[in-house]
Amino acid sequence: MANPLPQIAPQELAERLDQGEALQVLDVRAPDHVAQGSVNLGAALEHRALPNSKLFALRDLTGLRLDPTRPVAVVCGHGNSSKQTTAFLRERGYEAFSVAGGMAAWETVYVARRLAATASLSHLVQLDRIGKGALSYVLVSDGDAVVVDPGRHVDRYDALLAELEATPAAVVDTHLHADYLSGAREAARRWQVPYFLHAEDAISPYDGTPGRLAYQALADGDTIAFGRATLRAVHTPGHTLGSVTLIVDDGLALAGDFIFVQSLGRPDLAGKTDSWAKLLWRSLEQARREWPGELLVLPAHYAGESERRSDRIVAARFDVIAARNAPVAIQDETAFLRWIAEHEAPPPAAYRLIKEVNLGLRELSDAEAGSLESGPNQCAVK
Repeated sequence: MANPLPQIAPQELAERLDQGEALQVLDVRAPDHVAQGSVNLGAALEHRALPNSKLFALRDLTGLRLDPTRPVAVVCGHGNSSKQTTAFLRERGYEAFSVAGGMAAWETVYVARRLAATASLSHLVQLDRIGKGALSYVLVSDGDAVVVDPGRHVDRYDALLAELEATPAAVVDTHLHADYLSGAREAARRWQVPYFLHAEDAISPYDGTPGRLAYQALADGDTIAFGRATLRAVHTPGHTLGSVTLIVDDGLALAGDFIFVQSLGRPDLAGKTDSWAKLLWRSLEQARREWPGELLVLPAHYAGESERRSDRIVAARFDVIAARNAPVAIQDETAFLRWIAEHEAPPPAAYRLIKEVNLGLRELSDAEAGSLESGPNQCAVK
């Protein structure tokens, strides 16, 4: 019997890349698919892309610039055509592996990274959904946990909570997401805990249709107590009308899509750029007045490796962001609004539908959900 074709699980690939292993990735999808999102993790990653139709026609593989002494992870859309490529490369002496499930599976991978405990938190974990550039958080105090901005793969959070020996107490969305399908409502149902969301995000920003979702309204100044810890909500609209930032121990800010390490949440996704950009400016001005420089900002998204710290966490002190983040550093409202207008881009076509699903206005199968979410987030002003 022939040996089975070597494969690598996406989770293993992610963890090895995240640890700095010098792996090669060969993406054999069509160029337009590669342009929509690819494996992009770790400073030592060497990424190559060439569709199978061209690869198999090569007389020699020198042009691929693959090192035959190092492993090659071959990725396609769903883990099928990559098997052919893996066999092709192995016949020519390369240590190749097919990425099981392809990019569809890559976008379901979460890497958990632990931050230091705080005065009231025994555990603070940032879950990095690397295919989306999406970040969610699990906070634990005296065995009680709050989950913030979870993705739809609720089993990942179940596993982490079990590992932390924590019992869920609440789920929070800092805003109604447009780039991925939230797992908050499903998690709240499964765990029988409250789901918190600002009331202004419980309706469609496109046509005002009320959402069909059970939630507890979270307004400016409201608190969520669990264990010995308290989350305090600060209303920071602009990316959405109901965006909130969650302050913990006066030292951490779970900022959602308000502030990123290198940008801000775009205010144009509902077609109301002018009015929402002004709200974003006011939220930024409030943060500059009230937030101490040492406040650690933990965002809900990132755009690339440059936004990571040396420990791989995506976070930065507010004074560092204020100095280095181009739109945050702007001190004049007119200049800020001009900068936003100059960097406006067409919103992704799927975002309205994702909002409607998150509002409970549409239902999708798992296959439809995976297709709808494909590709990295586009929530930052660029």
